[in-house]
Amino acid sequence: MNGEPLWPFLLSRLPEVSAKTLEHLYLTGLSTSIAVLLGIPMGIWITRQANIRGAVLGVAGIVQTIPSLAMLSFLLPILGIGAQPAIVALALYGFLPVVRNTYTGIANTPPETIEAADGLGFSNRQRLWLVEIPLALPVIVAGIRTAAVIGVGIATLSAFIGAGGLGDFINRGLAQTDTRLILLGAIPAAALALALDELIGLFEQLLRRGPGQASKVWLLLRGAVSILLIALLCFAGSIYGAGDSKDAGYDKDAAVIRIGSKNFTEQFILGEIMAQLIEAKTDLRAERVFNLGGTMICHGALLRDEIDLYAEYTGTALTAILNRRVVTDPKKAYEIVQLAYRNQFDCEWLAPFGFNNTYALAVRRKDAQQNSWKTIDNLTAAAPQLRAGFTAEFFERPDGYRGLADRYGLEFASAQDLDPGLMYQAIAAEEVDVICAFSTDGRIDAFELVTLDDNRNFFPPYFAAPVIRSELLAAHPKLRKALKPLTGLLDDETMRALNYAVDESKLPPAEVATQFLKEKGLVE
Repeated sequence: MNGEPLWPFLLSRLPEVSAKTLEHLYLTGLSTSIAVLLGIPMGIWITRQANIRGAVLGVAGIVQTIPSLAMLSFLLPILGIGAQPAIVALALYGFLPVVRNTYTGIANTPPETIEAADGLGFSNRQRLWLVEIPLALPVIVAGIRTAAVIGVGIATLSAFIGAGGLGDFINRGLAQTDTRLILLGAIPAAALALALDELIGLFEQLLRRGPGQASKVWLLLRGAVSILLIALLCFAGSIYGAGDSKDAGYDKDAAVIRIGSKNFTEQFILGEIMAQLIEAKTDLRAERVFNLGGTMICHGALLRDEIDLYAEYTGTALTAILNRRVVTDPKKAYEIVQLAYRNQFDCEWLAPFGFNNTYALAVRRKDAQQNSWKTIDNLTAAAPQLRAGFTAEFFERPDGYRGLADRYGLEFASAQDLDPGLMYQAIAAEEVDVICAFSTDGRIDAFELVTLDDNRNFFPPYFAAPVIRSELLAAHPKLRKALKPLTGLLDDETMRALNYAVDESKLPPAEVATQFLKEKGLVE
């Protein structure tokens, strides 16, 4: 791990860890509560309705088998980005253990106990509330315990759709190949899961043993320790970082501009540059909605009025969003997307930043030298013996792997999906031989890779530019003026250096953006 040592780094980020832990608790607590409110009545009902029992448990079981990222993706077009789809998904995952344990607990009430209640003249409702539920309560609580722990784990994936929580650190760490950031999310998430599991487990034990047991004091002591751990995770960082909040200088009454970003380093830096420049040049306040899952999530959020502005690439907009054919002339490509976005989406493309972050196939420098690989054509003959690692988006985009393979006749021995932040580690460790690199990525040099020339001109130009909702631009015309100094300010080499500072020197994107703006005289 490069950069600042682990423990000083962790301590310096405690205020943010505190805030993210609270977000994580909110996602888990609310979703588990919904699962309990729906699951317990349903579990009781199916004990009385044998004809629908199998269907209810079967549907709940099917939901449980759906991968969590797939579930979030299904909910995204309906509920948008943010906490709402995450809470619904987590509630669905928590529903099965609550329903199943409620049914199991009540169904296993001893027959002699039921007979005794009936002999005393209890009505069905009295028998349920006075006999069956009290006896089933330990089993029901065990189901709630399972739902809560599942919620803590799956909530880390909710950062994929901008829901917040400790998963934000893990996503950033993967994007920037920074183990410290991954630990910053993983350690508190594990501690939170253990603390909740212990706390609810103690309540379950008290219900099973009864409050009069001699071990009651020991159980309560363990419960107090669990509560203290949760409180420390939530609030210690606030105490440690009091007065050092990033928002300390903000005008809370100012209008808010929501700036989005995709899930890789360059997008974080561009988002920060735009946010800081807007805050420096206007009275507007920037809300950072960073690390969204990818192009279509950002684009969808822009159209649904969930974000106001983000950096997009001309080639991406042309092929992945507009489904147009490849245009190799950069000026023409920009004109096409600018007009199409204005007419179709009521969004405006501002002037490009200046750099062209085109896709490129990258290989290890030593392999390129040994095999005289300089162009993608040179790779074709060797492809059947090579392992490729590409991002999920690259696999599916029309300007990605399938189109590239058709244009060049490429057929690799294997091609697997890799996270953008893990591709470079995989090729450096010789787990794959070819990756889809980004031409402005500083890790190309850091990992001793070379990019192959696209000699058949498959990839379109990918000039980055701010894309903003026209309605917002009309309401705040000063935004155009504030962002105008960024026109042509970033060339390929500069962007590569900024990316390197984050990915390899392990500097925070906000710090890199601030330093760049200061060097250009755009902020004080």
